[in-house]
Amino acid sequence: GSGDGQGQILQRFPEKDWEDNPFPQGIELFCQPSGWQLFPERNPPTFFVAVLTDINSERHYCACFTFWEALETPQPQSHPRNGEGEEEEEEPSSPVQPAQLFAPKSLVLVSRLDHAEVFRNSLGLIYTIYVDGLSVSLENVIGNLLTCTIPITGGAQ
Repeated sequence: GSGDGQGQILQRFPEKDWEDNPFPQGIELFCQPSGWQLFPERNPPTFFVAVLTDINSERHYCACFTFWEALETPQPQSHPRNGEGEEEEEEPSSPVQPAQLFAPKSLVLVSRLDHAEVFRNSLGLIYTIYVDGLSVSLENVIGNLLTCTIPITGGAQ
């Protein structure tokens, strides 16, 4: 087709809205302002931070890291040969193979804090784990990135 599509949220953390910080509606449109389009070549990853202001005039910093993944090409179909039940791969009608297409995929971090470099590093780490196929649970990585222990003043470490 035209290569245009719609964004879809595949996974989010937390899975349910927090009362004081709801999930931004329409974030999938925000990630790709020029639309979700397929490309004939893999583009380099991009990163940007934008500020969204909610109805209460509170700022939400949205960091977006986008990379491109190859779409799977359809496999040649098998057809029975002369009704004998044996399968034979269909010969391509032309020597030209279908072009490889790449679809954008975005990682988004939404925060009330303005720390663009921390956002870039965090999303870069998640991207690296995903692309390298490391056997680390993304849920654990995200939990570790978002969790910190603050010692009590004068208390035990």
